[in-house]
Amino acid sequence: MSGYISQSLPELFLNSGLQPKTAVPNVRITGIALDSRQVQPGNLFVALMGGSVDGHRFIPDALQRGAAAVIGTQNLGEAFEGYVQVDDARLALAWLSAAFYRFPARRMTVIGVTGTDGKTTTANLIYQILMAAGLPAGIISTVNAQIGEEVVDTGFHVTTPEAPDIQRYLARMAAAGLTHVVLEATSHGLAQHRVTGCEFDIGVITNITHEHLDFHSTYASYREAKARLFTSLGQVSKPGAIKPAAILNRDDSSYDYLKAAAKVRQASYSLHAGASVWAGDVHFSPSGSQFTVHGPTFSAGISTHLIGLFNVSNCLAAIAAASVGLEIDLPSIQKGIAALVRVPGRMESIDLGQDFLAIVDFAHTPNALKVALETARQMTGGRVLAVFGSAGLRDREKRRMMAEVSARLADVSILTAEDPRTEPLEGILAEMAAGAQAAGGTEGQTYYRIPDRGEAIRQAVRLARPGDLVIACGKGHEQSMCFGEVEYAWDDRQAIQAALAELLGMPGPEMPRLPTSR
Repeated sequence: MSGYISQSLPELFLNSGLQPKTAVPNVRITGIALDSRQVQPGNLFVALMGGSVDGHRFIPDALQRGAAAVIGTQNLGEAFEGYVQVDDARLALAWLSAAFYRFPARRMTVIGVTGTDGKTTTANLIYQILMAAGLPAGIISTVNAQIGEEVVDTGFHVTTPEAPDIQRYLARMAAAGLTHVVLEATSHGLAQHRVTGCEFDIGVITNITHEHLDFHSTYASYREAKARLFTSLGQVSKPGAIKPAAILNRDDSSYDYLKAAAKVRQASYSLHAGASVWAGDVHFSPSGSQFTVHGPTFSAGISTHLIGLFNVSNCLAAIAAASVGLEIDLPSIQKGIAALVRVPGRMESIDLGQDFLAIVDFAHTPNALKVALETARQMTGGRVLAVFGSAGLRDREKRRMMAEVSARLADVSILTAEDPRTEPLEGILAEMAAGAQAAGGTEGQTYYRIPDRGEAIRQAVRLARPGDLVIACGKGHEQSMCFGEVEYAWDDRQAIQAALAELLGMPGPEMPRLPTSR
């Protein structure tokens, strides 16, 4: 938070438009924190109610560390000096963070990308188009934040950063003279107001499929969270800004719902004729994909390093956002699409000279696994061997669904650990095995249960024959795996390299170790 002049708390409330339920102390705020352990003298501490943690419990710790004031939702009377009660602490956190950094989104064009699968790839495609067009641009994704030449890691696991972090990134971008920013918005980020105050100009949807029902409870609630990106468009007037636009996927079941929800200009994209932007003459090669894009006033050839029909759809989303939403010229769009060689952990090839293909992909939902395995089929004439798990303390239904998908589409499925957290791994694997069995799988022949992810990858590599394809799904770019409440260093790419090096008898990295390792 350094580099920002302190502001009075009453001024922050006034500028944010929030209506507190109790008096606001006249103190100056040097920064905003939601973790009491990170409170610095003069900070505002926001006590959040989490699934298992009540932030109000840590108010004494925050005050002891020098917090100038505290915000929460509980009626604590006069128990703590400087306590302000609000209706929604997360909403307050978002708008106070935006106000503290003087609303940086109002000085830039903000493109939001949401969806179950394909967000990171689509966001990176848009970012590359902006750069190709010569526009000073930044990106905040679940992989990292790009601020000029600086790359900032945004965390171990995939999620939208918290509101103070996002606003700090945006403020740094605005100060650096960036005019455009692409922001990946997860359903958690939208539902928990992490991206509230980002004041989007363009909203892009990739798709809405089965995911995060542990958090959202129902598909309707999950879809409503995604829709917040589109209902927020046009609510804030920015001087000289573009006309807000919603970019919708006509091939997805969310299309009619979002079309009705978005009250701004709209453009659609599709793999078929009839949308604002659509693809024809699609061809795949080992080096990528080629297709002809048709728009309202143009038709042109597009070449991308990305593989698979789902990535053609991601390209169309980016093209629609750039051509219709931002009015970027076609040569810049073609150049930007071609410039993206790969996205870390997305259909990323690992080649140590073996006689079969090895791929790492982030696919961690039933739909993402389906399209990853369908793409794998297009890449090889041999067998497909899939290694994947399903996270603990998350949507349980997808465990069965993912195993069923793999039993149908892969020749061999190896069920293993993927962030079991505090759940027994054996129970998770049993639920997955039941799904594989129900889809016609035979344990020990077409599917295996191997708890240790390193050993599961070793087994897939050992089983692979010349011309086969091994694909490890679910972790992608992530750098850790959670057992209990501890994050252990883990990288699927390193694990596959280690397994391949062992197989080939050549030097290579060590296999990362987990609590399941022998």
